[in-house]
Amino acid sequence: MDAQIVHSVQTLLRQAASLLIYQSVLRGEAGQAFWELLQAIRCAERNVAAESLDCLQAYGRWFISLAATQQSWQDYLLKQVLRDDNPFTRQVQQKEVAELPPALIAAVRHDLQILQSLYECSGEQLSQWVKAASHLAIAPPVWSVIDSPELNDLKLGLGSASWAEGLERLSAVYRKNGVGLLAEYRALRWQRGELVGIAHPDPVRVTDLVGYEAQKAALLKNTEFLLRGYPALNVLLYGSRGSGKSSLVKGLLHEYGDSALRLVEVAKSDLKDLPAITEHLRNQPQKFVLFVDDLSFEEEEDSFKALKVLLEGSLTARPQNVIVYATSNRRHLIREFFGDRPRPRDNEEVHVWDTMQEKLSFSDRFGLTLTFEPADQKTYLDIVHYLALQAGITLDREDLEHRALQWATRHNGRSGRTARQFVDFLTGELATSK
Repeated sequence: MDAQIVHSVQTLLRQAASLLIYQSVLRGEAGQAFWELLQAIRCAERNVAAESLDCLQAYGRWFISLAATQQSWQDYLLKQVLRDDNPFTRQVQQKEVAELPPALIAAVRHDLQILQSLYECSGEQLSQWVKAASHLAIAPPVWSVIDSPELNDLKLGLGSASWAEGLERLSAVYRKNGVGLLAEYRALRWQRGELVGIAHPDPVRVTDLVGYEAQKAALLKNTEFLLRGYPALNVLLYGSRGSGKSSLVKGLLHEYGDSALRLVEVAKSDLKDLPAITEHLRNQPQKFVLFVDDLSFEEEEDSFKALKVLLEGSLTARPQNVIVYATSNRRHLIREFFGDRPRPRDNEEVHVWDTMQEKLSFSDRFGLTLTFEPADQKTYLDIVHYLALQAGITLDREDLEHRALQWATRHNGRSGRTARQFVDFLTGELATSK
């Protein structure tokens, strides 16, 4: 094998082994496969048949690891750099580069020079090296370039000349997009004591929701307060089922996802973890909406107490980058029984009325309550017409409305959810009847 190839491969191996801050960039499946492929190419210089076979197999493992993600080697490497959670990426989100320790900055510049060399080792280059080692023509991994705002930001931040010289721009990318899961996902959920990314969030958009204009405007305004660093209120979206409360909250992700907003879904059973969740998010530069769907409580639930502390505050200051948006079909979130109401013969508690009022006033602890009343016929039909237009349904207006009203009567009444179900069914019915 050509001595120049051997020298280039050995240089890349030494460089990759000397990474200081960004060591974990090569710990993913494709990164490990890349490392093993370089080693196999170096070993194949002795022209031993078995080693040439090892080189081909190593190339196959690297190829399939990229195929699994449908990314080029360059895009994979950039994504790892974008996500990497290390001392530099954590600190630079809170401080300017000049405020960081000089030794840390020197280590980062060293690593960026190495990462640029690894980036410039393209799939075509590697396939040519494997061909020289095995004397067998082999296809290079060719994948479509990912059109990602985050990766585009990173490419612009690093620049084309020297990555080490683009440190300030790279730092701005981390401050804008975050690191780790927060860089890769805009929607997350709290699950088994940790954040988990949601790869395919609900595509619903705020503009898809017809009606309730005042409620939408209030929620958007409050969310913009949060994003701009002003005090924002916790919000309770209360009202009839199927009115679009949950969809409105989910739609915020697409409205403001590029503005450092993250939507974190928290199940009612996990509300007891709220102190841990808020502390985990407190020092992040992004803004977080904790989304709690279909909220209601029994009186003594621990989750009720945890949410109450978050809404009311405690000795620990509430994070200014975290608010709660909760939906419920109940105006009073804690179940109340007739037996709870005080009677003259009750002698268990002196101030029983105070206890009852505390239950009833829990929902008042949300700074903003948005009420979603049942859709009237006009609103329901407006929603149907909008969704039918989106679906490309061309029935005449009278026929469409007649069918829509019949559907509402036979199913779940007039609501946005009913309208969506009707249009989905009608779309399939018309398509299969042709």
